[in-house]
Amino acid sequence: MTPWLSRPLARVLRLWGLATRSMTLGARIVALDADGRVFLVRHGYREGWYMPGGAVDPGETAIEAVVREAREEGNLVCEVTPVLVSVHYNRHEGRDHVLVYRCDRVRQTEPRKADWEIAESGFFALDALPEGTTPATRRRLAEALGGEPPAEDW
Repeated sequence: MTPWLSRPLARVLRLWGLATRSMTLGARIVALDADGRVFLVRHGYREGWYMPGGAVDPGETAIEAVVREAREEGNLVCEVTPVLVSVHYNRHEGRDHVLVYRCDRVRQTEPRKADWEIAESGFFALDALPEGTTPATRRRLAEALGGEPPAEDW
C-alpha cells in the first residue's frame, strides 16, 4: 500500500476503534538483543520511531499480544517471557491504557521487509537512538532501562 493511502486508512481504522470500544488496551515491548540494543520501528503511516506494539485483541492475553506484535513488526522471538515494567494512561486518547513489557533476550529470525505498516526497523544502541525517536519512547526506555520511576501518563 502506498504511503499516501496508508495514512488515511490508519486514521479511519483508529476512528473506528475509538467509536466501537469504550476502553482500549495496548502493549509495547522494550526488546533487547544480546548486545543490549533496543529494537525500534518506524511506521509508514505516522512520524517517529517507536517500540513494537499494538492493541491487545479480544481473547488474547497482554503477553500474547506483545509477543505477537514483536513477531509481526520485527520478526522477533522472545527467548524468555517478557516482564511487565509499567502501566500508563494515554490522556490524549482519553481511554487508552498501555502496558510496557521488557524482554532482555530477543532474536530476529530475519530482517523485517518494509511495507505499508513498518517502513523501517532495527536494533539501536541506547546512546545512538535514531533521529525522530518519539519523546514517549525515550521516556519509556529511561523508565525500563535507566531506573527512572514510571510515569502514570503515557
